[in-house]
Amino acid sequence: MSDLSGMPLPDDAPEAGACVRVERPEDGLAVVVLDPPHRSLAVLDAPLIRDLEEVVAQLEQDASLKGVVIAGREPDQFAAGADIDAIDAVDDPAVIEQVILRVHDLFRRIESLRPRTVAAVGGPVPGGAYELSLACDRIVASDSPKTRIGLPETLLGIIPGWGGCHRLPKRAGVPFAMEAILAGKLYPAKKALKSGMVDRVTRPEYLRRVACDVAMGRMKCERRARGWRGWLVDRNPLATWVVSSMARKQVMAKTRGNYPAPLVAVGLVQAGARASVRAAGIREARAIAPLATGSICKSLVSIFQGSEAAKRLGKGSNGEAPSPMARAGVVGGGVMGAGIASSLAEKGVAVRLADLVPEQLQTALISHRKDVEKKRKRKRLDAAGGTAALDCLDVTTDVATLSQAGIVVEAVAEVLAVKRKVFSAVADAVSDECLLATNTSSLSVTAIAEGLPHPERVVGMHFFNPVKVMPLVEVIRGEKTSDAAVTAVAALALRLGKTPVVVRDVAGFLVNRLLGPYLDEAQRLFIAGADPARLDRLMLDFGMPMGPLALLDEVGLDIATHAGESLHEAYGERMQPAPGVERLVMPERLGKKTGRGFYRHSENRGEKPVLCDDLGSFQTSREAASLSDDQLVERMVLSMVNEAARCLEEEVVADAQMLDLATVFGAGFAPFHGGVLRYADSLGTGEVVRRLEALAAAPGIADRLGGSAKFTPAQLLQDLAGKGAGFHG
Repeated sequence: MSDLSGMPLPDDAPEAGACVRVERPEDGLAVVVLDPPHRSLAVLDAPLIRDLEEVVAQLEQDASLKGVVIAGREPDQFAAGADIDAIDAVDDPAVIEQVILRVHDLFRRIESLRPRTVAAVGGPVPGGAYELSLACDRIVASDSPKTRIGLPETLLGIIPGWGGCHRLPKRAGVPFAMEAILAGKLYPAKKALKSGMVDRVTRPEYLRRVACDVAMGRMKCERRARGWRGWLVDRNPLATWVVSSMARKQVMAKTRGNYPAPLVAVGLVQAGARASVRAAGIREARAIAPLATGSICKSLVSIFQGSEAAKRLGKGSNGEAPSPMARAGVVGGGVMGAGIASSLAEKGVAVRLADLVPEQLQTALISHRKDVEKKRKRKRLDAAGGTAALDCLDVTTDVATLSQAGIVVEAVAEVLAVKRKVFSAVADAVSDECLLATNTSSLSVTAIAEGLPHPERVVGMHFFNPVKVMPLVEVIRGEKTSDAAVTAVAALALRLGKTPVVVRDVAGFLVNRLLGPYLDEAQRLFIAGADPARLDRLMLDFGMPMGPLALLDEVGLDIATHAGESLHEAYGERMQPAPGVERLVMPERLGKKTGRGFYRHSENRGEKPVLCDDLGSFQTSREAASLSDDQLVERMVLSMVNEAARCLEEEVVADAQMLDLATVFGAGFAPFHGGVLRYADSLGTGEVVRRLEALAAAPGIADRLGGSAKFTPAQLLQDLAGKGAGFHG
């Protein structure tokens, strides 16, 4: 089945007319309710658009109408935007363009309805859902914590293609529209009101009534006029050129030109305030078609789909989430433990942080207060939320006081005996049902659980540093870890705003195991004569958030060396550390924390790190200096690709999608590549195998640079190449 000029209808598509119902609460008023039976939250998919077209045709013929309200089934359930899965399934730009033009035609008809139209929105209102609202005369929003309104399409490698690039500039001005679309930000109701995105805000329980009163003219609701700004900025070609020129520079600085969608959006928004609705619609359709069918959009959509799949990890096999954690304990008041405790407190979990050193606890409390105050100033927490976050964190020097906790997270030194001792003391204090989660980054969860009562409740909860910035949490399943423990920890990670990925209990788990060969190869190339500035620049150009040598400084050369030794012990020759790099590691030269590593780091935050001027003394040859840019990148990236294939082969993670998600959110692998394995698919598994074999057997280079064992193709890669298949099917 198909509709919308070729867009496929899902197999479970409801019958025509089932997705939209029209209520007539009084004479002259029609309330159009988006209520598809096949969705828990309305999505602007083919069945719903089909039914909305039919409803609009009926409204166009009704001369008795004075007002129309478009609403969701509940105040906080308007619509979740366009059908991303359907867009992802289409590879023909012509089909995408036809679909976009058809929806534009529908929205223009809504915009042209004679009676006043009001969108009553609440809950998530992203992308196409907000663009539908923009086609209405007025927008009334639910003042609910769940309400988030905006145009996040550029984060998926596309643009707001259903009118957002021209209707938002006309409504809220070119500067704000440029900022909102390029950032892809979703705004709470009051911020949306202040910026002009919506016209009125009301409590959820009054949303439908207020929208109806506005539609029928019983309640005033003026759209905020741009006034002189509209003429001086929005309709002034010179002013919009200045705004767009600045935006392009910011986009290029941030993306290094790897993401085309923001640059396309800049041009559309620049002209949006002065363009006619029809002309702007045609321009948007023509712009989005190649983007939506391009590799970058497909990659970003794949990451989005993986994120949605990760959310399901917080629910059991019955589809139900565990009861929210009310109380927690954290043992270890260092940087990681303090960050974990602060994050829990900000999300309303009553958490007690334990450490034997009172000074550590005091530092943690001061840091927590600063973070809360910063979020208050930035309006990310209101006064009540800030007070609650402060009240939710207290400290202790006695783990026996953690008796009421539903989970205790351990974040002490990476020493097996120390972690066992801590959990033994905690187990004596808490109930048998209390989960014991370790933040270990390198030790076996199974080994940590040995000797503890009820080892099925012991689970890894590996945060990445800095805790409040890094989005990934590895949930490590030990040999005896129960499904319930895994689900509960995944649910807690989601509550913290993190993305959980469940991994097996193997050395390095997933992310550190993949980073190991990559960072080792960067060091190996440096020792063999590659310019360190060149190595970091190449990987920035590839799309990594920082170069490998800068990352080593950030992690700490001592910690990276210890991790490398652990991986070598577990995996043998292919993880053998680069010879000679150990000479760099000395007490006064451990990276950012000591002020020197590969770079010199200033205590002044405004100063950028600069490469140390003695690095040449640590290089033992000039072999790598003769390699091309492509060869250098290939060695670093394919070392990670090959180990990722081994991880999938060993079922360290559920599937390729979850592995790619972890590499993007945990290792910083370039999102526009879609993750390590999707990048391999873009090359072709056969080509990857060919290149790996060439690296492993390159005459002279394999011997002199070393590390050839890591380039021996994984068996899974060879199998897929033999079948002409990829990791993603």
